[in-house]
Amino acid sequence: MTQLLLPFISPGVTNINLRVSVFEQDNIWTYFLGEFPIYSHRVDDQPMFRLTIAQLIESGACRQIEIIEAFGISKSSVIRAQNKLRKGGSEAFFINRRGRNKGGTVLTPNVLDKAQSLLYKGLQRKEIAEDLGVKYDTLRKAINDGRLKENKNLEPTTTKSTRTVVDAEAADGMGTACTRIEERTSAAFGVCDGAPVRFESCVDVTKGGVLCALPALLANGLVEGADQLLGAVKGYYTNFHILLLLAFMALCRIKTVEKIRGHSPGEFGKLLGLDRIPEVRCLRKKMDDLSTGDTAKRWASHLSKYWMDRDTNWTGTLYIDGHVRVYHGGLTKPPRRYVSRERLCLRGTTDYWVNDAIGRPFFVVNKTVDPGLLKTLQRDIVPRLLKDIPDQPTEKELNTFPGQCRFILVFDREGYSPAFFKKMWQKHRISCMTYHKHPGKNWPENWFTEHEVRMPNGEYLTMELAEMGSLVGSGKNAMWMREVRKLTESGHQTSLISTAYELPHTQLGARMFSRWCQENFFRYMMQHFAIDLLQEYGTDDLPDTERVVNPAWRVLDRSRNSIQNKLRYRRARFAEMTMHPETNDNAAKYEKWMTKKAELLEQIEQYESELNRLKMDIKEEPKHITWIELDEKNKFFRLLPGRKRLMDTVRMIAYRAETAMAGLLKGPTVDMAAARRLLQDLYVTEADILPMLKDNCLKIRVHNASRPAANASLTRLFHELNATEICYPGTDMRLRYELMSKDSG
Repeated sequence: MTQLLLPFISPGVTNINLRVSVFEQDNIWTYFLGEFPIYSHRVDDQPMFRLTIAQLIESGACRQIEIIEAFGISKSSVIRAQNKLRKGGSEAFFINRRGRNKGGTVLTPNVLDKAQSLLYKGLQRKEIAEDLGVKYDTLRKAINDGRLKENKNLEPTTTKSTRTVVDAEAADGMGTACTRIEERTSAAFGVCDGAPVRFESCVDVTKGGVLCALPALLANGLVEGADQLLGAVKGYYTNFHILLLLAFMALCRIKTVEKIRGHSPGEFGKLLGLDRIPEVRCLRKKMDDLSTGDTAKRWASHLSKYWMDRDTNWTGTLYIDGHVRVYHGGLTKPPRRYVSRERLCLRGTTDYWVNDAIGRPFFVVNKTVDPGLLKTLQRDIVPRLLKDIPDQPTEKELNTFPGQCRFILVFDREGYSPAFFKKMWQKHRISCMTYHKHPGKNWPENWFTEHEVRMPNGEYLTMELAEMGSLVGSGKNAMWMREVRKLTESGHQTSLISTAYELPHTQLGARMFSRWCQENFFRYMMQHFAIDLLQEYGTDDLPDTERVVNPAWRVLDRSRNSIQNKLRYRRARFAEMTMHPETNDNAAKYEKWMTKKAELLEQIEQYESELNRLKMDIKEEPKHITWIELDEKNKFFRLLPGRKRLMDTVRMIAYRAETAMAGLLKGPTVDMAAARRLLQDLYVTEADILPMLKDNCLKIRVHNASRPAANASLTRLFHELNATEICYPGTDMRLRYELMSKDSG
C-alpha cells in the first residue's frame, strides 16, 4: 500500500506549493520536498536557479504557474529554462551556444569592468551596448550567466501584486498600506514633524505618469509661499504632501475628495514618496487646516502676483467674465441669478475670473450677492490690478504720451457702459474694450480691407476689418472711442469699441475676438476640473453691511410686472376691437361684442389703478437693504470659502501646468486640443518609479502610449522635462523621465 507524502513544511520557509518550499539563509537558497532538502544554490547564481526551476517542473513537483507566482518571474523565462533542460541537459545552463566556457573574446575584463560600472549607474542595457560598441545580445548573455550584475544600485523592486499583499496585511495593524509604523507612531506623539519623502523601487505604479507634471506644477507655484501663507498641517503629512496630492487628483480628473476612496491609497502614496495617502476624513481635516481663516485667500493673492511678475508679457490685456456656480444644496438659499448655459434663473454664487489672452487664470473673485460686472470691476478687480500688475507706465510717461494706457480690460456686453469707460480712462488711464451695444447702420463694404492678424496664441487669421472714430454715449458720459468692425462671410458686421488709442486696429480685433479663450476655459474647467462642485459643507454669516435686494421690494416689483403684462394684453385686445368694430346687423352678436368691450375697459381701468398704487408703493419701499435688516425667514448665508478657495487655487495651478506642458507638445501635427488629450492619457498611465541612489536620480519610466506618434511626442516632452534638472521636493534626487523600451528592466 502506497503511503502519501504528508504536506509537512518547516516553519520560516516560503511555500511554492503544499509539497515544495524554499528557505533562504546566509545568501543560500535551499529547496525542500516536504522536510527533505533536494537542491541549493547561491541567491545570485542565475544558471543554477534556472536549472532548479526547470527540474522542479519537469519532475512534476511544481507547475509553471506556481514557479511564476512564487519568484515573480515571467512565463517566457520559465519556458526557456524548460526547453534548455530538454535539449541540452543540465550542462546547457553553464556553457554558451558555441560550447565555450564563460568568458568570450568580445567582453574582455576591461570591457566587463566598464559595463559593470555603467550598470551600477542605472543605464539601460541598450545604452550600455551602444556605448561599449558590443551587441545587445552579447551584453544580455553576460548578465544572464552571472558575469555582470544588474541594478545593484537600486532598492529591491516591488510589483503591484506584492505591494497589494503587503498593503492588505498592514490593515490588521495601523491600517491599509500603513507600513511606516515607526514614523507614524512618532508623528502621533508629536516627535516627527512630517514624514520624510522616501521612494521605493516600484514597477507598474498606477497613475505614475502624473509625476511627469511635477516640474510644471513646481514652476507654476505649487509650493510658492505655501509654508508661509497657508495654515500649518501637523502630523504625518506636510503641506507639500497635501498640495501635491490635490494637484495630482485634479490632473487625474478625480473631481472630489470623496472619489479618492475608489483608488488604492498605497499606490497613490508611492507618487508622494510615502506609504499611503490620507483617508477622506483626514484629507478634509488637512484641507481645513491649510485654509483656516483667510490663509487660502492670501496664498491665492500671492500666487496671482507671482504669475503676473513672471509673465509680464501677458498682463497688458486681461479678460474678465462672470461664471455662475449653481448651488443645489439645502444649507442655504442664495439669491437667484440668470445662468446663460441653462437659460434659467437658478440659485448660486457668481465667480468673476481674470484671465490672460490665452485663457490662463490669474485670480477669481467670488460674490454671494452679485452686484454686477461693473461694480465688481470698480470695487474688487481694478484696485487689485493697479496694485499687482508689474511694469506699469509712470505718471510722467502717461503725461508724455496721451494715448498710452496702463493696461487693457476686455469683457462682454454686460460691461458696456460709456460712463465706466470714461471714468476708467480719466481716473486711472485704463483702456476698456467690449462689443458695441448700439452699433447703428452697417458700414459700406468697400470700407473693409483684408488683414492677416496674429492671434495671442501665435496663429494667423484673415479678417476683413474697418475702423472709424465714434461718439459713444450721450450727455456728460459721451466719449470719442475707436470703433472697429469685422465683416463676416455672411455679411454681418461685428462691432467693438475701445479706448485703447495706441494699438493698431488689427491688434484690437485680435484681442477682442480672442474672448472665446475664456469661454473655452470655463467649459474645460467645468468638464475636467469640476469648478462648479461644492467643496465645503457649511455656511457663514454675511457682513452686516452687505447690501442685498429687499424681499418686500422684489414682491412689489414682481406684482408690477405681472400687472403690466396683463394690462398690455388687454389694451391690445381693446385696440383690436376698436379698430375692427362689430356691425349692428346681428343684434345678439353686436350686444355680445359691446359687453366684452365694456368688460375689457373695466379691467383696464382696474389694472391701471392697481398699477399706479404699486408704483407708489415701490417708490416708498427701498430697493436695497443691509443683510442685518433681513427677516430671519429671508436671510441667506454664504458658503464657507476656505476649501473652495484652496481648491480653486490648486486647480488654477494644475490648469496652468497642463497648459505649459501642452505648449511643449504642440507641433505641426499636434494642436492644443490633441496635446491636452495626450496629457490626459499620460497622467493615468502606469509607470515605474526607480530611485537611482548612486546618481541621486529618481527615474520615472512611463509605459508606452497606444500609438508610435504619441510615443514620439512624449519622448520630445521628456527631453524638455529632463533638461530642467528639477529635484523632487524634500530630496536631492533629480527627476529623469523616459519611456519603457524593450530592454527596460
